[in-house]
Amino acid sequence: MAAGPRATADTAPAAGAGEVEGEHIKPFTPEKAKEIIMSLQQPAIFCNMAVDWPAQHWTAEHLSEVLHGKQIRFRMGMKRTDTVPQFETTCGYVEATLEEFLTWNCDQSPLSGPFRDYDHSKFWAYADYKYFVSLFDDKTDIFEGVIWSDFGFPGRNGRESTLWIGSMGAHTPCHLDSYGCNLVFQVQGRKRWHLFPPEDTPFLYPTRIPYEESSVFSKINVVNPDLKRFPRFCKARRHMVTLNPGQVLFVPRHWWHYVESIDPVTVSINSWIELEEDHQARVEEAITRILVCALKTAEDPYNTRAWLNPTEVEETSHEVNCRYLNRAVSALFDYYRTSKVVEVQAMRTNREHMKKEGLNVHNHMEMEQTGGQDLSLGVVKQEAAGLFGPDLVPVILTSEELPSKTGSIFEGDGKDFVGEDGEHSGKLHCTKRQRMMSKSEDAIVEQNASNSNMAPSQTLISTDDLLDCLLNPQVTRIVAQLLIQGRSLWF
Repeated sequence: MAAGPRATADTAPAAGAGEVEGEHIKPFTPEKAKEIIMSLQQPAIFCNMAVDWPAQHWTAEHLSEVLHGKQIRFRMGMKRTDTVPQFETTCGYVEATLEEFLTWNCDQSPLSGPFRDYDHSKFWAYADYKYFVSLFDDKTDIFEGVIWSDFGFPGRNGRESTLWIGSMGAHTPCHLDSYGCNLVFQVQGRKRWHLFPPEDTPFLYPTRIPYEESSVFSKINVVNPDLKRFPRFCKARRHMVTLNPGQVLFVPRHWWHYVESIDPVTVSINSWIELEEDHQARVEEAITRILVCALKTAEDPYNTRAWLNPTEVEETSHEVNCRYLNRAVSALFDYYRTSKVVEVQAMRTNREHMKKEGLNVHNHMEMEQTGGQDLSLGVVKQEAAGLFGPDLVPVILTSEELPSKTGSIFEGDGKDFVGEDGEHSGKLHCTKRQRMMSKSEDAIVEQNASNSNMAPSQTLISTDDLLDCLLNPQVTRIVAQLLIQGRSLWF
C-alpha cells in the first residue's frame, strides 16, 4: 500500500471488474464481510468497500462548515517523545471550533483565542471520542453518510459511530478495548497503527490507572520504551500498518493498539461491534470499577483528576458502582436464558474452564507468556490466508527488532509501509504514594533503600501497584467467573 495523497473521486484506484455502468460493486457482499469480521483473528484492511460512502468527503474543512462554529473539545499534547507516555490525565484541553483548529494548524499561532497558550510547533491537538449522536444532534441526516451495513450490520450507521480529528502527532495511549471488535474508516490524512495480539498482554504491563471504563492501558511507551523497567516488552510482537483514506481497518477483539496521525490533518470514523463475549466482559469491567474507585477515592478523596480519565463523567460512588455490577450480572444471566445457547451447558462449560485453570493465576500467566498459542494462531492465519488479496490486506508482524537500549524506535518520515516497526503508547500514571508508616518503619525503609542503592519510591508498594495485580485482566476474568459460578447455583 503505497503512500500518497488522500484518495478522491479522481485519484481513487480503479475498480476494474467492480465498475459496471458507473456503479461500484463491492469486493465483498455484506454477508461475506461480516463472516470475515466474525472469524478473522488478526487485523486486516478492507479496500474498495467505502468508495461510495458520502462520509468519504468529510474533510475537516467540510465538517467545519457543517458544524457552523460549534465548540468542540480538543486534547492538547506535547510533540516531544520521552519514555513517559502522554495519558489523557496529563494533557491540556481546549474548547474551540474546527475553523479555529484549522487556522492554528496552519501554523498561524494566534495571540488570542482558545489555542493562544499552545505553540503549534510544540503541541498537537486531537478531537477524539466525538460521538455522532451528540456532535450532530441537530443534523441527524448526516448519520446516513456512514454505511456500516455494507459490512453486514443492517441499520448501523453514523448513529453508532465516533469521529476523530487530529493534527500531526496526535495519538491515543496504548490500550485494548474490553468490548467488541473495531471497524475504522479513514477519511482524510493517514494514521499509523501499531497493534499487539491479546497473547502479548503480559509483555505490555497492563494497568487500569488512569481509569477509563472498557479501556485497559499499557504502562509502556513503545515509541521510546524503557526496557530496563519493562524488560518483557522485548517479547511483544508488533504488527504495524499505515491506514490511507478510503480504507477500513478491522481490529479484532482485545488487540492492543496505539494510533498516531502522521499527516497535518487526519479525520477518521470508527464503530465498535458488539460480541457475545461482551456479556462477561461487562461483569469484569464492573468489578474493576468498584475496586479502582474504592481504593483510589480512599487514597485521595479530592483528587480524582490524577486517576480518572476526563472521558469518565459518570458518578463513581460505591453505591452506583454496585448497582452497575448487579445490572451487568443480571444482563449476563438474561442472555443465558434467552439465547439459543443452552444455559446449563454454558454454566458447565464455565465451571469446567475454571476447574481446568485450577484458579492458578501464576500458571495461567505463564501459559500466556510462552509461545504455546503461536501454533493455534498460525493455524487460524493459515485458514484465513485464502481470504487475503488486493481487497483484504493483512496487517503483518514487523520484522524489525526493538532497539537494544532506550531510544526512539521510529522517526516519522511520512513513508507508508506495512509490517514495519513503529510505536504504541501507555503508562501507569504515578500518583503520590501515601502508605501510612510509623517513624521507625520509615527509618527501616530508608535504610533498606540506601543499602540496596534504590530510591525509596521503588521499595514502597503503592495503591497503583496493588491495583495492577488485583486488576490484571487475567485475574479479573477469574474473579468474574467465580462470581458468575456462585450466582449460577441459583439456576
